[in-house]
Amino acid sequence: MSSTLIRAADLRARLDAPGLRILDCRFQLGRSSWGREQYQQRHLPGAYYADLEQDLSDLSADASLGRHPLPEPHTFARFCARLGLGVAHQIVCYDQEEGIWAARAWWLLRAMGLNRVAVLDGGFRRWVLEGGETTAQVPDLYSEEAVPPRWRQMPWVDTPALERGLADGELMVLDARSAERYRGELEPLDPVAGHIPGAINRPWSENLREGQFKPADLLRREFDELLDGRPTSALVHSCGSGVTACHNLLAMEYAGLSGSQLYPPSYSGWVADPARAAVVERGG
Repeated sequence: MSSTLIRAADLRARLDAPGLRILDCRFQLGRSSWGREQYQQRHLPGAYYADLEQDLSDLSADASLGRHPLPEPHTFARFCARLGLGVAHQIVCYDQEEGIWAARAWWLLRAMGLNRVAVLDGGFRRWVLEGGETTAQVPDLYSEEAVPPRWRQMPWVDTPALERGLADGELMVLDARSAERYRGELEPLDPVAGHIPGAINRPWSENLREGQFKPADLLRREFDELLDGRPTSALVHSCGSGVTACHNLLAMEYAGLSGSQLYPPSYSGWVADPARAAVVERGG
């Protein structure tokens, strides 16, 4: 099927395909039980639930790794095994609509070496609007051998590498947060307002039109303009905690611009050290 996006109609036509695995990634910040509650009420047939804070993050990790640190590779590999996720499977991730939580799962699975992973464009809302079937039945778990427990396939940088890349001008940060948070006009989640010095802003919502991703050729033109002649490998995606940054990265992959990098700690990890500067542009 796809390694980036899939339309609801295409998924409906392949719902009974052998080797299909579906992940429900619905979530709400500030109400962590909401997504699982929605899943228990109804979800796509055969879907498993993937919780942002329990399955797609390791909240016990050090604050320097951000508010939603990457899960430990061995732990995430065991999660994949319980759900029967392997390299031979086509995996589809979805959330309520925009794809921000599903994109996090997409990146983690791709990083683990599972390349046949797609995000349902328009999410659960689009699925229901187009007459897609739903159920409350929870599928059985598996006990298959885990995938190799290491982040190996998707490029990413840690804080020291980012600092070096910014200092020598080799890297450019693309901040996926809202313009207000980027400028430092408001900050509801992190202790310091502003953005990483030198970062430019591309809110993840600009990838969408009426709840679905813009056409690939349009996204390519928009990101090419931001790159301004730089190679995609020079672009590092950031946000508040390494989640919505994956939305920009997914949009670039969908547009045929592979090779950009994720900064998993993102702004929350950057400002965990008060010695690091943050730029505020109030009134901008």
